Amino acid sequence: MQIKIDRAHVMRTFQKYTDAYDASDEKIKLKIDHTYRVAALCEQIARAEKLPAADIELAWLLGMLHDVGRFEQLRRYGTFIDAESIDHAALGADILFGEKKAIRTYISEGTEDEVIETAVRVHSAYRIPEQLPERTAMLCHILRDADKIDILRVNVETPLEEIYNTTTEELRNACVTQAVMDSFYEHHATLRSIKRTPVDHVVGHISLVFELVFNESVRIVREQGYLDKLMHFESENPVTTAQFAELRAEMERYLAMQG
Repeated sequence: MQIKIDRAHVMRTFQKYTDAYDASDEKIKLKIDHTYRVAALCEQIARAEKLPAADIELAWLLGMLHDVGRFEQLRRYGTFIDAESIDHAALGADILFGEKKAIRTYISEGTEDEVIETAVRVHSAYRIPEQLPERTAMLCHILRDADKIDILRVNVETPLEEIYNTTTEELRNACVTQAVMDSFYEHHATLRSIKRTPVDHVVGHISLVFELVFNESVRIVREQGYLDKLMHFESENPVTTAQFAELRAEMERYLAMQG
């Protein structure tokens, strides 16, 4: 049974949940703002795909719920880096379901629990599980695209030192490791396990563009301009500057192939 969503109620419930955390903390504010933008992007992509109204509403809801785990992750571990703490997506799914936080508080009627839990749980995974039902997989990809798009914005508008828990000196002097460069040329997202330097994380976030599924997602990325700004990362290391020139050229080639 498809759900009927009361958006005002969802937003009130989300605010009530996040009120338990310190909104004066820039990292908390970052994730609150990110949530609303991802929800709007989910809706935009779903509309571009001409999905039924109920699925457009569900896509929006997924955006609102996807990063619930981030707030508790920061409270417990003081970082948003999953490798140094916990899988925030799995934590979010556990908060919404496993810890009995009553998903029903977000909706007014009906149930889509399996779709919602799956989408939240896998939204930051390297790949979604194979053989998901077609509709579930589509909604997962919409959420993942929207999240990736806004991550580009976050990396431009938020000091990278704050995002990566590093110093300006370290960030501006680090090189991109060869494994990350090679991964970029293979046109797929960078595995967390091969990132070694702060600037590897920058390239890793840029590489999320290779994973975008929908034409509307690529169109939005081009229109927003955050990718271009991130690609022009300013380094004090001439080796890194040369690396980014190569990466820009490769991304231009890739986007040209996307039409």
